[in-house]
Amino acid sequence: MDMKQVMKDYFLDLDQASKDPARKVAWCTSVGPAEILRAMGFEVFFPENHGAMLGATRVCMDTIPKANAFGYSPDICSYLTSDVGAYLKGITPLTKAYGIETTPRPDVLVYNTNQCKDVMHWFEYFAREFDVPVFGIHPPTHLPEVEASHVDDVVAQFEELIELLEKIQGKALDPEALREACALSKEATDLWAEVLETATARPSPLTFFDGTIYMGPIVVLRGTEIARDYYRSLLAELREKVAAHEAAVPGETKRIYWDGMPVWGRLRAMSELFKSNNACVVASTYCNSWIFSDFDPEAPLPSMARAYLKIFINRNDRYKEDYIRKLVDEYAIDGVVFHDAKTCPNNSNSQYNLPARLRDSGIPAVIINGDLCDLRCFSDEQSATVIEAFVETL
Repeated sequence: MDMKQVMKDYFLDLDQASKDPARKVAWCTSVGPAEILRAMGFEVFFPENHGAMLGATRVCMDTIPKANAFGYSPDICSYLTSDVGAYLKGITPLTKAYGIETTPRPDVLVYNTNQCKDVMHWFEYFAREFDVPVFGIHPPTHLPEVEASHVDDVVAQFEELIELLEKIQGKALDPEALREACALSKEATDLWAEVLETATARPSPLTFFDGTIYMGPIVVLRGTEIARDYYRSLLAELREKVAAHEAAVPGETKRIYWDGMPVWGRLRAMSELFKSNNACVVASTYCNSWIFSDFDPEAPLPSMARAYLKIFINRNDRYKEDYIRKLVDEYAIDGVVFHDAKTCPNNSNSQYNLPARLRDSGIPAVIINGDLCDLRCFSDEQSATVIEAFVETL
């Protein structure tokens, strides 16, 4: 399946849904209960995905200042400021890519603060702007372990959400539709895990930078046959590359782990930088954040609650350290690059001594400064100098 066509079809269908009174659109955070929304018959739009598009196309450099002037701090999530600024300016990268004039108007907004609280402020702004309902899932955070009481808490919130969605749609949730959505998400996420695991091969058939593109369907199309079928096709393709010893980075000599957000506006430049130094970024915290192995169609709500609670960003420091160590072993990592993203402290794991703890135990680590979208926080020259010197020392 062609990735570009999959994403094009998704956005064009969303655009049609927003113009059809018989269809309803829900906005959802990227690690939120998309399965419930799909089972209730909503078309689902993910503003964080739109923020990443604004970053990758660098349109954000015109929209972030607009949001800052409107009153949003330059220190908060640049997905938020990119997206709000784009709305205020009346522009979107969807126009150039697909001929779509604007993002779809929501009938309801649903967020989950398992990632950060910025999504709450983001979605509440648009709920006021469009005068539509907003519902927040507020799970326990920074967990060492996920306990039964944590799961029960989130399930109760899911049940309250379902009551709201039933009123909006004018119909009850079909339990079979929820089981099917959960089953499809389970299949897709398991396949996505296998896709990423192909990078344990030497040489690796893909890089972290490839993964940030390939991950599109697991973010925006969870709970659909399209996502499942896409990853079946991609996995088969990557396994063929492994069998043929086809390298994503020809002459691969060093294997790197990337922690933190991508620098969306510099994906190609960063990919070429590592490639020119014969270094392959074979694993990452970010791409692995959409592996939800706990999904169980026989127990949709509890399994979804557990899966969304267990994500890396929602765990404590000890868990994060152990997790990175585990992947360093599994992927034969030579060194870890931490991206300290200025406007995303929740997903910048370099700020509380983790790189030093890894170095003390013999795992080389280095920190680069930047941001997910705001390139005013990123220096090409400084990052290149730091990365090249780090790779040379490995």
